[in-house]
Amino acid sequence: MNEEELFQQYHETHDVALRNQIVENYLYIAQVIAKKFSGRGVEYDDLVQVASLALMRGVDRFDPARGVRFSTFITPTITGEIKNYFRDHARVIHLPRAVSELRADIRDTDDRLTVELGRKPTAQEIASALGVSEEEVVSGAEAGTVVSLDRPTADGDTTFHELIAAPDDGGIEQMENRDLLNSALEKLREAERTLIRHRFVEGLSQAETAGRMHVSQMCVSRLERKTLAKLRNLLQKEAAE
Repeated sequence: MNEEELFQQYHETHDVALRNQIVENYLYIAQVIAKKFSGRGVEYDDLVQVASLALMRGVDRFDPARGVRFSTFITPTITGEIKNYFRDHARVIHLPRAVSELRADIRDTDDRLTVELGRKPTAQEIASALGVSEEEVVSGAEAGTVVSLDRPTADGDTTFHELIAAPDDGGIEQMENRDLLNSALEKLREAERTLIRHRFVEGLSQAETAGRMHVSQMCVSRLERKTLAKLRNLLQKEAAE
């Protein structure tokens, strides 16, 4: 019995044994997607459970008459459920105590030096005030943060996802995959990654980013356009591999 016949018979009979057979046939997809999200503060087995439940619900929702293969339909469905799980449980995923304390010290020192200097301090100035290395300051400030594709920029309502996604891009779920994004970000130059961090992790405006990077706002604007175009191309290549 092929895929279409199997689904057609299940939707006609709602036979639990048939549903279990379908789930078993496609369980590997749930396991593969769960594996991609493992190592982020949630146990792999928990992610497999979330993915498997999404798979079961997807079997009930799938309509073979639409001409789409079930594997194509269920992949973004499972991915979305896992992302929702992470959002719902974000508060219970904690950073190590030492990292959390360093982040708090960085924020306090940043606020104090901003008042004293009349401008935002550099990472080097914060590091000097805290008696740590500049690398520790940068790592501490970034710990626990990711580039949010759904977060609006500080200059308006446009999201990072809307900026990097091509209008005709059909692989939205692939582009939203954090592994693909991190891989693409690693290929950017240091200045490009710094701009992305300021604009889309910290949510700074172009003017604020210019101040942090000690360049003009026009320079930031040009660099942002070029960086987003470069990142979009990298993401499309990563998704195609």
